[in-house]
Amino acid sequence: MKLSKRWLPAHVLVWSYAVLLIVPLYYFLASAFKTNDEIFAHPFALPTSFGFGNFRTAFDSADLGLAVVNSALVTVLALVVTLALALPAAFALARSTGRLASLVEQVFSLGFLIPTFAALFPTFLLAAATGLFHTRTFMVLFLPATAMPLSVVILVQFMRTIPREMEEAARMDGASTYAVLRHVYVPMCVPGIATVLLLNFLTFWNEYLYSLVIIGPDPAQRTIQVALPTLRSITGTDYGVLTAGTILTLVPVWIVYTVLQRRMQQALVSGAVKM
Repeated sequence: MKLSKRWLPAHVLVWSYAVLLIVPLYYFLASAFKTNDEIFAHPFALPTSFGFGNFRTAFDSADLGLAVVNSALVTVLALVVTLALALPAAFALARSTGRLASLVEQVFSLGFLIPTFAALFPTFLLAAATGLFHTRTFMVLFLPATAMPLSVVILVQFMRTIPREMEEAARMDGASTYAVLRHVYVPMCVPGIATVLLLNFLTFWNEYLYSLVIIGPDPAQRTIQVALPTLRSITGTDYGVLTAGTILTLVPVWIVYTVLQRRMQQALVSGAVKM
């Protein structure tokens, strides 16, 4: 009984926070099935029908199908490049003990201090100088650069917990450095890799500013976050259609999170001890 009373404030805070999340989410989902009149007249009432007219309108008006393909292409390729660069870098830093390695790790950590807007103009000039302006290729190369600080810091912490004896045993069996990374470190860092993939997926998928500036509003190349605002109209915005379009953009995020959530939970639990 004493324990229940002691935890009562925590339960109240948790349930209050849950309500603060559930109410806007319910309003958001219900609005996707309503017209403007229904949204403003009865904002929290259930929809009169659950037809998919708003979703079809949003999908066709903003050409969201092609935008989803563009976003998926940019995001997947950027994630592959990120892991291809972050895994060897984290492996080298985790195995090194000198001052130079510590300095390099600190340089990676400094990447968190660079504001997003501070790099916009230099990035614009770089895209123009390389001839990759208004192309998705530049975003595939640029997004991993923004993700390296977080990715390397997370992976280094996981790799440092792997006993050196396992690497020495692999070396005795004739394994090369690449084989040690692939067969020893990578399998044991799967929760960390899943965390890096999930966090970077959310960042890459939701990226708007650089996609708008670099790729531009070209319907053939624009990403989902650039295409979504085109559902707004000067004469008047259909908020039901806009909400439905927003939900369509969240479906891939939900799928990826469902697939990786268990691995990320393992990383968070183990990270409480490892880090």
